[in-house]
Amino acid sequence: MRVLVAGASGFVGGRLCPALEAAGHEVMAMTRSPERYDGAGKAVQGDVHDAASLAVALTGCEAAYYLVHSLDDAAFEQRDADAARTFATAAADAGLNRIVYMGGLGDDADDLSTHLRSRREVEKLLGSAGVPVTTLRAGIIVGHGGISWEMTRQLVERLRAMITPRWVRTRTQPIAIADVVRYLVGVLTVPEAAGRAFDVGGPEVLEYVEMMRRVAAIEGRMMVVVPVPLLSPQLSSRWLSLVTDVDLQTGRSLVDSMVNEVVVRDDSIRELVPFEPMDYDAAVLAALGERAKAGRGE
Repeated sequence: MRVLVAGASGFVGGRLCPALEAAGHEVMAMTRSPERYDGAGKAVQGDVHDAASLAVALTGCEAAYYLVHSLDDAAFEQRDADAARTFATAAADAGLNRIVYMGGLGDDADDLSTHLRSRREVEKLLGSAGVPVTTLRAGIIVGHGGISWEMTRQLVERLRAMITPRWVRTRTQPIAIADVVRYLVGVLTVPEAAGRAFDVGGPEVLEYVEMMRRVAAIEGRMMVVVPVPLLSPQLSSRWLSLVTDVDLQTGRSLVDSMVNEVVVRDDSIRELVPFEPMDYDAAVLAALGERAKAGRGE
């Protein structure tokens, strides 16, 4: 199957493209700068905000993965909505059979953050022109280069003691990047997955503070956490931007979402793509191992 991957050079896309090739698919890796792309698949020029470029990039494709978002932009809600509308129309015009989208976990009955509400809106807009959308909703994805994971790792490695806000007690269900990719590849050829949204997560539900403590234990570090109930989201995001490599705007978007519990409430995907996801400690070890290899240039 010829498949377009929008966001081919990103954290998820960079791992998805070789996995799709290994599964026997023809991969069109869409990027705004194909001359700089050195990953798997055939590089094609395209921009989710440019309908003309999408028409060319999608030519001959049967399906597409949409792995694009813009958390580092203060106007990300509008930008992501506009891009999703443009992509939906282009996909319909190209005759695609399926769009696969990577969204975010969160209970619709909850007061979702702006970030998570935007992810839900993009889900709907991608299907607005009639192409069936398969959505995988994840919380923290553990893997080298992932924003939420890198924030966790850097906090543990750079601070022996942390004064933290209440969100450290929020529950989440982290999942290894390798398992996310397995689900993404698996749903592509499953007819029952068309037009449905699935929750994906690892086998453990953990508070953010427990995630950090487990990383510290694996790395042999001491860590003291002192929660402070009155630390505001604005102060939290500024604190993150000072201590970690996460920029202020992205940090604010992430912090706003950390008040929302993000756990799997429907595990039906495991019937369609059956395998045993790795536990949190194994995911952390895999991420640290990948980082070590990248540092050695392997």
